[in-house]
Amino acid sequence: MPYKTILVHVDQSHQTATRIDLALQLAAADGAHLIGAASTGISAFLHQHVGDAGAPSLAPYLDILRQRADAALAQFEQQVRRANATSFELRRIDDEAAPGISLSASFCDLAILGQTDPGQANQLLGPDFPEYVAIHSGCPVLIVPYAGAFASVGAHVLVGWNGSLEARRAVRDALPLLRRARTVELAVFNPRQQDDAHGQQAGADIALHLARHGVAVSVREEAGNGDVGEALLSLAADSGADLLVMGCYGHARLREVLLGGTTRTVLQAMTVPVLMAH
Repeated sequence: MPYKTILVHVDQSHQTATRIDLALQLAAADGAHLIGAASTGISAFLHQHVGDAGAPSLAPYLDILRQRADAALAQFEQQVRRANATSFELRRIDDEAAPGISLSASFCDLAILGQTDPGQANQLLGPDFPEYVAIHSGCPVLIVPYAGAFASVGAHVLVGWNGSLEARRAVRDALPLLRRARTVELAVFNPRQQDDAHGQQAGADIALHLARHGVAVSVREEAGNGDVGEALLSLAADSGADLLVMGCYGHARLREVLLGGTTRTVLQAMTVPVLMAH
């Protein structure tokens, strides 16, 4: 199923223009409606139960937050009009970023977000903004690194496969991109340690499933005792991948949050766009 509604999160960060450009490319490929969404960061509770009239001392601060969101939406509108996009909308969300964007994304086919930039603190987003949206929206998220230029995405795709429910969802949600890709490589790490997640031959079943969708996949089995996230990113760089597809967390999310894990490693050190699903 093609992406027919794509949401892109916009703010005043330096990477916003890159996100919008990628969103325009994907929207054009599938004839999708494009939503530029900016959050004011104003708590929904504050907005609904206090309001500007009930808290005059907060009014100047609330106005500043709304002006920032409107400025980000103005940049979005300029870019999409220059690209002659015909189906788009501006959406200012009076809510905290994580729950507000998650709610809007829950009615979309794809959400495009930015990687958290540790050198550009954004108190309105929080450090776990991308994974929060991935987990709570039910929508696949395409996360764009805060550094680097990405003229296109999805020509050479690397899939991180471990047989989990999250990985299966990520592959299914990435199908519009996988069908258009020139090469798709599926990497399976230490499959013998996960016998219950694979059939007789690791990666064979998902490769056959993708082949029936017109996606030609090459499967490679990787062994190692190190961090799988680091190994995935290294493999993506070595293979020239311009997109990494993987699941976001698993049933042991708490353990990953506490100890690190593949998802956290990739989100912190990613150098190519990553499509994640939970």
